[in-house]
Amino acid sequence: MASLVPLSEVALDTQYGTAQKANEQGRGIPVLRMGNITDEGAIDLSGLKHVELAARDMERFTVRRGDILFNRTNSPALVGKTAVWAADEPYAYAGYLVRLRLDTDRCDPRFLSHILNTPRMKQQLRARAKPSINMSNLSASELLKFEVPLPAVSQQRRVVEILDHASRLRFKRRTSLGLLDSLTQSIFLDLFGDPETNPKAWPVVTLGDVSSVHGGVQVSASRRDGSISVPYLRVANVHRESLDLAEIKKIHVNEADFRRTRLLAGDVLVVEGHGNPDEIGRCCVWDGSIDPCIHQNHLICARCDSSFALPEYVSAYLNSRGGRRHLLRSSKTTSGLNTISISNVRSSPVMLPPLALQQRFVNRLKALAQMRTQFLASTRRLDELFASLQHRAFSGTL
Repeated sequence: MASLVPLSEVALDTQYGTAQKANEQGRGIPVLRMGNITDEGAIDLSGLKHVELAARDMERFTVRRGDILFNRTNSPALVGKTAVWAADEPYAYAGYLVRLRLDTDRCDPRFLSHILNTPRMKQQLRARAKPSINMSNLSASELLKFEVPLPAVSQQRRVVEILDHASRLRFKRRTSLGLLDSLTQSIFLDLFGDPETNPKAWPVVTLGDVSSVHGGVQVSASRRDGSISVPYLRVANVHRESLDLAEIKKIHVNEADFRRTRLLAGDVLVVEGHGNPDEIGRCCVWDGSIDPCIHQNHLICARCDSSFALPEYVSAYLNSRGGRRHLLRSSKTTSGLNTISISNVRSSPVMLPPLALQQRFVNRLKALAQMRTQFLASTRRLDELFASLQHRAFSGTL
């Protein structure tokens, strides 16, 4: 087991990022922000803005190869995200990031980044952060007090090589998952064409023509007196073409509301209200895995007549760029919340190709779902392996 050393002993320089206003016109140099650091400790260079720095500030507010960027302020779950800058180009870094420049004769930056990104260390860092309204802040001085195991640099580099290899495998698997998810829309466009132009001249109906559409129950304190306690779905549970059932809440309702909003497998759930206008109308098909289950009023349910329209087809249609257009245009904004109405969903136009072609699409989705299940299982195994390697690496048993 390597001896514990406070970060202050190996940090040659510690700086907060620039507070100067970034611009989107490409003037100056690119600036790295909190969102550019991924949960896995990599740097994502998409969505960059720029900042104009005076010559005297270039050294202070830019990163160079081997510098560590540490996310010091954000929601509590995001404080502590860490990455190493591994390029030679000058990039600025924003005010919520701390730059650590290390004595590389004693500490390999990649080794320290791996330590700071372990779940155990993130938990300790977040516990020491000072809370404020919906935010936490960990100062650079507090960060430098943390002690980390510091074996010989040769051993650090051996650990980095092993963990980097495992990280690359995890990244490739997640990239493959992302590509697999994008195939749904590719298959949709290949079979049915773009809903914006309807190049195959399918008949167009409204969603209300081929489904019954209804709203959900309103969540309020008065619901405590309802006679039935039942699980219910929220906006957080419904993503575009996928469900997130990690957290399911319960609500008390009366018999009439229970019967009206009880979900059946195959129901299409449409997001009615969201702070982000681009997320209005996102939808997926309910799988029936929780029964009984109802839905709240920020989700709208469309129950398809499967003799005309299959729910998987309807969901993919409404999630397509062209299929979303009606709901996006129909949304209204009140107090920062973007909403659509039940009538907006009911009147949404839907192309209606032959049922046999819809079924062909559904069959392909099932094959993709099987592949996705296999990919997810493989990803979980890689995550477990990586966690085991991390534990062994920093306990001196690797």
